[in-house]
Amino acid sequence: MSAPRRLIRILPAGHRERLLSVAREVSFAQGERIFEERGRADRFWILRSGTVTLDLRVQGPRPTAVSSLDTGDLLGWSWLFPPYEWDFGAEALSPVRAYEFDGGQVQAMCDADPAFGYQLLRVIAEILAYRVRAARVRLLDLFGPQARPR
Repeated sequence: MSAPRRLIRILPAGHRERLLSVAREVSFAQGERIFEERGRADRFWILRSGTVTLDLRVQGPRPTAVSSLDTGDLLGWSWLFPPYEWDFGAEALSPVRAYEFDGGQVQAMCDADPAFGYQLLRVIAEILAYRVRAARVRLLDLFGPQARPR
């Protein structure tokens, strides 16, 4: 399975520049919580450097890591859909630098320019589809011997 194309690279140049015009540069220290599962989702990030783990609260005092994101990856999509709550938590596994975007501002940009909105959402959908396929492969690796084909 090939890696997903990166959000910034795949957007047409004009749309990329428009999106980056509203970016804010941020950083997170190693071990810093970026957001908590079920918290208010109102922003997203594109990782410029470092690694972030996505996690779930399953059992015990610490969340369970379920995935990791690296340089160029999109962090956060829950700002797109009601109830605007994070489905996972996120923590910086290493020092992280990122572009941060206000979800409401980007939604307003999409509403004002449907061509921009279509391109942005299409790229985000492609990234999410890749992640679903990757999660399926991981689950089949874990449970494949017990799973029955349909």
